[in-house]
Amino acid sequence: MKIAIASDHAGYRYKSIIIEHLKSLGHEVVDFGTDSAESCDYPDFIIPAAKAVSAGECERGIVLGGSGNGEAIAANRIHGVRCALTWNIETAQLGRQHNKANMISIGERLTAEGDVLKIVDTWLETEFEGGRHERRIEKIDSLSRDQ
Repeated sequence: MKIAIASDHAGYRYKSIIIEHLKSLGHEVVDFGTDSAESCDYPDFIIPAAKAVSAGECERGIVLGGSGNGEAIAANRIHGVRCALTWNIETAQLGRQHNKANMISIGERLTAEGDVLKIVDTWLETEFEGGRHERRIEKIDSLSRDQ
């Protein structure tokens, strides 16, 4: 799978850990930055990653920050992106099962290091349930087409 990844300074350390893990699993990773823990503006990195997912250049995307909130908000501004804010395994699983999340956002300051790879793996391995969730996703996606 080709996976976009991006972070601000506050998510940089986990981003590096996740990249190494994804590559070890055989995934292709496209790193949109940042490249250090020096203070920066997350939209500069998150939006290009989200656009790559939206355009189909990457199948999925992972974004990281201190809390993950701003990163999820920025990613969700891009048509076709459904970025779930995940802080544990259950939110990663439900983000895929019920929301067909093609991106996740992780807050490094709020997520235990021992959980971060479990969250990523759960999200990657979980299938979308479809059914009643499909019509909800269509309603959400139609909103961004109308604007």
